[in-house]
Amino acid sequence: MTTAYDIPATDLIQRVAEKLKENEHINPPEWAAHVKTGVHKELPPTDKDWWYTRCAAVLRKIYIDGPIGVERLRSVYGGKKDRGSNPYKKAKGSGSIVRGALQQLEAAGYVRALKSGRVISPAGQSLLDNTAHGLKGELLEKIPELAKY
Repeated sequence: MTTAYDIPATDLIQRVAEKLKENEHINPPEWAAHVKTGVHKELPPTDKDWWYTRCAAVLRKIYIDGPIGVERLRSVYGGKKDRGSNPYKKAKGSGSIVRGALQQLEAAGYVRALKSGRVISPAGQSLLDNTAHGLKGELLEKIPELAKY
């Protein structure tokens, strides 16, 4: 069986984001159109559906690295902050975005909370694995190396 480990992350995240768009529990907050994704960014995202992409990326990250908490996810979605003539410094991503995405994924039943972070639920693992399995057929034509999985 093909799992989320066997498919390139960008293709899987894009396809899972399309599926999350159909879920009634996953909705961007009203402030999502105007907010930056971290202090290291200068502008908000240009993609109008960036919330679904971030939720899909968070879901995949929990699948790969779980149990994982908000602080480590903030670090994952951080970057380099431009401080003018001073050297760059590492900055964390927005905690509100990560918390909101986790709360919505939990309400949808894809993630469950532990004392030490969040882990993938059976429904979330099924969503990712079934999406990866369906995507594998399409990607075999483009990337023949995937045939060994």
